[in-house]
Amino acid sequence: MKERYIAFLAVAGVLCLLSYTSNDPAGYTVEELRTLYSSGDQSKWPAPHLFDEAKEGFQDIGPLPKMSFPEDNPYSEDKTELGKMLFFDPRLSGSGQISCASCHNPETGWSDGSRVSFGHNRQTGTRNAPALVNIGYAKTLFWDGRSATLEEQVKAPIENPVEMNLHMSMATKNISKIKEYKPFFLKAFGNEDVTEEKIAKAIAAFERSLTSPPSRFDQFVTGKKDALTDSEINGLHLFRTKANCINCHNTPYFSDRKFHNLGLTYYGTPYEDLGRYIVTHKNEDVGKFKTPALREVSENKPYMHNGLFPELANVVMMYNAGMLKEIPKGEQINDHKFPRKSAMIKKLNLTDDEVFDIVAFLKTLSSYQYKVRPPELPKS
Repeated sequence: MKERYIAFLAVAGVLCLLSYTSNDPAGYTVEELRTLYSSGDQSKWPAPHLFDEAKEGFQDIGPLPKMSFPEDNPYSEDKTELGKMLFFDPRLSGSGQISCASCHNPETGWSDGSRVSFGHNRQTGTRNAPALVNIGYAKTLFWDGRSATLEEQVKAPIENPVEMNLHMSMATKNISKIKEYKPFFLKAFGNEDVTEEKIAKAIAAFERSLTSPPSRFDQFVTGKKDALTDSEINGLHLFRTKANCINCHNTPYFSDRKFHNLGLTYYGTPYEDLGRYIVTHKNEDVGKFKTPALREVSENKPYMHNGLFPELANVVMMYNAGMLKEIPKGEQINDHKFPRKSAMIKKLNLTDDEVFDIVAFLKTLSSYQYKVRPPELPKS
């Protein structure tokens, strides 16, 4: 009798598993979702839940395309190798102690693992150092989008007094004094002249070389049906539907490359950050920050522009709660600059299991195992 009862429970458990559904109104079972998402045909995927704000320029998630290089800075192995040296060279800084790799360390996911980074004389900035893997797919750089290209971006941290604290002309002069660099500039650019433009182009070329290999997510959506677990598949489906993540984290880059206000401006407090407004000076841009890409996201904690959240689960739970409330007080009621949180940020009513399914899915986007050995730098 006992054995028959145990057998009954086993059968019941299997039936429950096979009939598992998400909270999506369409009521897909996990096996149906597995078949649809691993079909290799996006037209068979369940429709994403999109706000009107997200529909313009929307492209669904999927495998990354091949990296493209600008016409005025095409790829070359020699240029990339030179850029790697310069990326790791602290002689581009005023103290001679800080390199690009100080805040974008390959051992910590091409960021530095800190809430905000230490710079010149141990000063700290106000924003989290973004990871550089796949940065070549970005359309604008920095959290506020103040640079349009990687070549333009290179100059900013070198000259920032809180970061590397050295004018680009002086940084170029430092490198030009090092005779052992000359052959590398010759191979990369055809002559030995060291210029600001060449330094920027070489570093940008190296940064574009930092791309993710296919992740388990990529393997799954291109036909490897068993690449994801049931929990991860449910997380993928929630990501595109009930949890609303797809509205900002779309395209194969997992970012819409747009700017949104999530309610983390801290307007009128010592922690205030006006975000995109600093660049555009438009009231509607107060508190907007660029959507970060999610590939390799589990390797790049902490999260948000200010490094506020230490773990992915914290981020998903805050979205689940609808983020912070922004309520103007006193004189702020008539303040046209008071930040307005995106209408796409709403309470999600996710269960604890759904939160952790989404986190499980996000971890399938990480695949970057290649560790870059710091180069031997020219000495004199």
